[in-house]
Amino acid sequence: MPIISPGFHGRRPTDGKKLPPGQYETFDFPVLSAGPTPHVPLDTWELAVVAEDGRRHTWDWAALQKLPMETPTVDLHCVTKWSKYDTQWRGVSLDVLLADVETAADFALVHSYGGYTTNLPLEDLLDGKAWIVHDYDGQELAPEHGGPARLLVPHLYLWKSAKWVRAIELRLDDEPGFWESAGYHNYGDPWQEQRYRGD
Repeated sequence: MPIISPGFHGRRPTDGKKLPPGQYETFDFPVLSAGPTPHVPLDTWELAVVAEDGRRHTWDWAALQKLPMETPTVDLHCVTKWSKYDTQWRGVSLDVLLADVETAADFALVHSYGGYTTNLPLEDLLDGKAWIVHDYDGQELAPEHGGPARLLVPHLYLWKSAKWVRAIELRLDDEPGFWESAGYHNYGDPWQEQRYRGD
């Protein structure tokens, strides 16, 4: 009688959910950052959207809290190959923040407290695809996960969801951010496994 081995398939996702290629499911929330964790006091925190002509639209913490909030439940996919299903957040849609911003830009360069940057096509921040979030799983967002507020763009690899967000610079041209300049893929679609330049 032949020996039949079913082979190794990794950790299968719960509830029959599909994983992007090369990913495995995790139930914790790994902490990965490009540098030290900044601790930004709420009384000095500010978010700016800067149009290509230099016009600034800014919100302090109190002003952000007065904006309409949404509670997206999304899956996260990290370029280091973990995926986490059904994460729950609370924050403001980029559609709200950009509603009164006149721009002809096609791109955005996101800036973080601490110096991190990442670039995205502007269309990936609109139409219900992205938020500035400040609560995770019913609690204030912890600094190690990007608190007091981070960008959340769940349809791209997690490095595009910049922690400790402080500004969104709207641009006519595409300028690579921190990891993109270091060899990561310029776009980062987990379903296309766009991890590194050339993928």
